[in-house]
Amino acid sequence: MSISALSPSRALGSISGLLQVVSLLGLVLFLLKTAQLYLRRQWLLRALHQFPSLASHWFYRHKKEFEVEGELPHLLKRVEKYPRACVRWMWGTRAFILVYDPDYMKMVLGRSDPKANVAYRHLKPWIGTGLMLLEGQTWFQHWRMLTPVFHYDILKTHVGIMANSVRVMLDKWEELVSQDSHLEIFGHVSSMTLDTIMKCAFSHQGSVQTDRNAQSYTQAINDISHLIFSRLRNGFHQNDLIYRLTPEGHRNRQACHITHQHTDAVIKERKARLQKEGELEKVRSRRHLDFLDILLFARMENGSSLSEEDLRAEVDNFMFEGHDTTASGISWILYALASHPEHQQRCREEIQSLLGDGTSITWDHLNQMPYTTMCIKEATRLYPPVPVTGRELSNPITFPDGRSLPAGILVAFSIYGLHHNLKVWPNAEVFDPTRFEPGSTRQSHAFLNCIGKQFAMNELKVAMALTLLRFELSPDPSRVPVPTPVMVLRSKNGIHLQFRKFSDPGGDKDML
Repeated sequence: MSISALSPSRALGSISGLLQVVSLLGLVLFLLKTAQLYLRRQWLLRALHQFPSLASHWFYRHKKEFEVEGELPHLLKRVEKYPRACVRWMWGTRAFILVYDPDYMKMVLGRSDPKANVAYRHLKPWIGTGLMLLEGQTWFQHWRMLTPVFHYDILKTHVGIMANSVRVMLDKWEELVSQDSHLEIFGHVSSMTLDTIMKCAFSHQGSVQTDRNAQSYTQAINDISHLIFSRLRNGFHQNDLIYRLTPEGHRNRQACHITHQHTDAVIKERKARLQKEGELEKVRSRRHLDFLDILLFARMENGSSLSEEDLRAEVDNFMFEGHDTTASGISWILYALASHPEHQQRCREEIQSLLGDGTSITWDHLNQMPYTTMCIKEATRLYPPVPVTGRELSNPITFPDGRSLPAGILVAFSIYGLHHNLKVWPNAEVFDPTRFEPGSTRQSHAFLNCIGKQFAMNELKVAMALTLLRFELSPDPSRVPVPTPVMVLRSKNGIHLQFRKFSDPGGDKDML
């Protein structure tokens, strides 16, 4: 019998009884969840008790301190006070060990612990399950499939492409600084590195640097980076359903949609070209295939080995890793050299003696820039493009000083903290390229350069060489950059530089 068939008093009684049952179940679930969180917190307190931690708010933990003081200044205070590692409480029952000691890092990186899912899972709506998120045998299979992309002969052909992309950017700077002597460079550099990766890895025709759609893509990457960084620090945004209902969740979906549109267009363009008569065999006959060729042929030859979803994920991964980290590296290196004119001039003299007016730069030139290479490494020490990464311990670990951690603990490697650790790098805040002189010694794992792969290092050298032959750089004192660690190291207020152009690389200089 339905409630509507009952008398009013009995119907009200039935509804009241139902509400009581629902309320009771809700209370039981609330108490169970509270008990679960309490037990989790107690377990974390026991697991982390050997490591130092600053006093924190009962719920917000250390979040407020970082917001007031800034992420990196607060981090450096911790590094100075606790030179190996410390506990970082995010909120409620979320905590991890922040490590910036080379011996600690060496031990964890020497194991096969998985990536920290609590952080990396937020990347999945954007880059899917590609190399950045894969683990174990599947990661190895994809990596082995893609290693031919970095063949020596292929990397040699990329130098000319890189140089052309850099020159397009420098020509644009020359036009812009004729009106004003200073520029915000990160956006321009990001467009240039995207142009480079599109041409080198995807054989893209045309210039990305003048394409408005490409500019929308780089802006979307910037938005996603900041949104993910913000989400990681907000306990209420960890639930996917709740996050999707927030304005930030809506912005994140829009930005991901823009990046996927760009990626899909790249794949569609290549597929259309391969379908042209004779084009497929022409590509197959090449000695070396580019990144997208390898992925598409793997898909065509064995459809079950690489799904359409896998294909887009790998393109999204490579597109991001091949342009955003490199853009960060180039921008901060230029800022570091602008801030240290004596080292900038020494690099310029080295490059002038090697390249003359820079009309031609080749693979062989890149290994003949020892001082420039030292400055690049020192700049990426001070401003690491990838400031933090992490692992989740799958087994207990005991460090050299006797402190230990159980399985299940998150370990975050602060590369920025490591590179500014006074116990590891004396006078760590001083720009000193001689730290990287040939034959110099330092602790193992004291310098972790995630941008050190050959492709990225080649692009850094090409960009430095051609830029220094064209311009003399100095910082803009009214716009000092404020480093902030999002997906890559960016600046809250941009990276602004002043430019002085050389009318003749060997002669006088003219201010634009």
